[in-house]
Amino acid sequence: MAVLSKIRQRSFFLIVIIALALFSFVLADVIKSGTFGSSANSVGTINGTDISAQEFMQQVAMMEKQGQGMSNTQAINSAWDQKVRSIILGEEFEKLGLAIGNEQLINVIKQNPNFAQNQQFLNAAGQFDENKFKEYIKSLKNAPNQEQWLQWKDFEKNIETYAVEQLYNTMIKSGVVTTKAEGKFSYEMEATKADFDYVTVAFSTVNDDQVKVTDDEIVEYMKKNPKKYKSDNTRSIDFILVENKPSKEDEAAMLESISGVLTGKVVYNEQTKMNDTLPGFRAVSNVGEFVNANSDIKFDSTYLAKKDLPVDFQEQLFNLPAGAVFGPYVHNGHQCLSRMIGRKANASAKASHILLAFKGAERSTATRTKEEAQKLANDLLAQAKANPGNFAMLAITNSDDPGSKNNGGEYDNIAPGQMTPKFNDFVFNNPVGTMGVVETEFGFHVMKVSGKNDAVLLGTIAQKIQASDATIDVAYTKASQLESGALENKDFAAVAKKAGLVVTPATNIKAYDEFVQGLGSQREIVRWSFNKETEVGGIKRFEVPQGFVVTKLKDINDSGLLPLDVAKQSVEPILKNQKKAEIIKKKMNGNSLDAVSKASGATVLTATGVTIKNPIIPNVGMESKVVGKAFGLAAGKTSKIIEGTSGMFMIRTKNVVKAPAVSDYTTYITQEKSQNQSYASSKAYTSIKDKADIKDNRANF
Repeated sequence: MAVLSKIRQRSFFLIVIIALALFSFVLADVIKSGTFGSSANSVGTINGTDISAQEFMQQVAMMEKQGQGMSNTQAINSAWDQKVRSIILGEEFEKLGLAIGNEQLINVIKQNPNFAQNQQFLNAAGQFDENKFKEYIKSLKNAPNQEQWLQWKDFEKNIETYAVEQLYNTMIKSGVVTTKAEGKFSYEMEATKADFDYVTVAFSTVNDDQVKVTDDEIVEYMKKNPKKYKSDNTRSIDFILVENKPSKEDEAAMLESISGVLTGKVVYNEQTKMNDTLPGFRAVSNVGEFVNANSDIKFDSTYLAKKDLPVDFQEQLFNLPAGAVFGPYVHNGHQCLSRMIGRKANASAKASHILLAFKGAERSTATRTKEEAQKLANDLLAQAKANPGNFAMLAITNSDDPGSKNNGGEYDNIAPGQMTPKFNDFVFNNPVGTMGVVETEFGFHVMKVSGKNDAVLLGTIAQKIQASDATIDVAYTKASQLESGALENKDFAAVAKKAGLVVTPATNIKAYDEFVQGLGSQREIVRWSFNKETEVGGIKRFEVPQGFVVTKLKDINDSGLLPLDVAKQSVEPILKNQKKAEIIKKKMNGNSLDAVSKASGATVLTATGVTIKNPIIPNVGMESKVVGKAFGLAAGKTSKIIEGTSGMFMIRTKNVVKAPAVSDYTTYITQEKSQNQSYASSKAYTSIKDKADIKDNRANF
């Protein structure tokens, strides 16, 4: 008691001591993680502008809420891209003094259908009334509840940003000029043609095992071409997957369970303290309710055509008598039972048509008259009846319906009421094989009814085949043993082999990635691989939807270049071809095509009418360097050995036919200008972004 009394007397000092101890504990953790003076409260910095973590995550939450099926990582990456773009372009707008006034803002808002077509803002003539709109905004501003006003201010800010960016893009596009000289050059590159003889020995004639490329050579090549092989920091891992596969005992238990659903079963009722006999699937009256009570996939009342049923069981399911049950059968990892509920005749149809639109018809840009369209439709109908197999070709060459013409005019699985009334009536009121002409608001249709489909309504109980708790426990134990073995042995492959499993690589993982090759969405594994405390060779076990995975950090790539295993796919063939070129050169001895042909065993071939704009050598492919050389040689002159894309070449120019003189290059000027304008804005943004000082801390969130 005396001790307790002493403690009470000194309670203030005790509280201070405990507080200091807790603070020192937290402080140690903060220092260890580098929070003070670091990026703990910042998702990143763009040209010195910090992106607040709190504000950023609010934006992420909003994106997740608005984006159907968007994951947290996808929302983070999308919000980041928006923020970077907003800051970078905002700085450009400020430098240029770009802004819009109230009148311009209202003009932009007037173009928004939500406002332009809103009855609340229309006058008696059905036109947008600015005064009504301004009164509405004033009412929001003065309302006691300011929530709608704040929402409007956010919307107005977004509209303003959009309008200024459109103005900025217009300015960039307007600054793109194509001169007459550029138009002339484009024309000459297309119309000037060269004929030349050549000998080629393909790189493929040298076996890959004759040339070796080392990892150091690949890295050195990337260093010489850093822009081409630039990359974010990446990680590579190896992993061993221990799947939660259902055992034979699990499958047998599942089969027994669904068989009980089929035949009925006796269950103990906790409320009545008695056994209840539950009816089987065949006997129940409310199929939908029974399915929902016993299935992992809820009842669907959609009628299905035969082609929409499980492929392996189409015949059995489609031809079930009313009330009959098929199963159990396995489909998409589920034990299934299906009961026939009903059948609907002519539930869908297949038909082909050729649309002949005319001037004045709905959505038509045609110039032909209605009479001309009808006459053409009758002519095409006669051709189709004379040769039914030619209907598809007639549609491809004549139809004005872009949605079906490339498919021979065919529409499959047409539901009643889906098409315009007269089209619909012809399809569903005529037997298969009928042809005719139908007029609708879109024009005249040459019609052919190709097929009618019945549909069935099935009640399907689907119970997922999954591992039992006992099986999952076994998998967990196995994964734990693998993790321990890998930590002790360090030979990841040997540990996997001993367990009868395989090591799977996952490469080119970036700090803000969500997915890991072979494992799906695994943000935790990505975070672990980029954790500063995770070293190369580090081992860790994770739980994944498929079971358990033991991972090993294989490589840390902070070089700014592509990881080696990724770069190999594109760089190794280039370096191999360079080495093959030296081998082939030795075979191509001689100063003439005939001499080189004789020495190498390659035939002298001829390329005719080749242009610089389309530098394709027949039967060889794209060879810009070789074709360019042909244009640079005088007629009758022979080149030295040229290293091309597909092999080694020697060429002899026969003649170069210059482009015929024309007085007007408008078409080429327009084409060049349109092409340059189409990507000017995106190129400008990319250029500004590349020069921006961007510090990205997304990996910490």
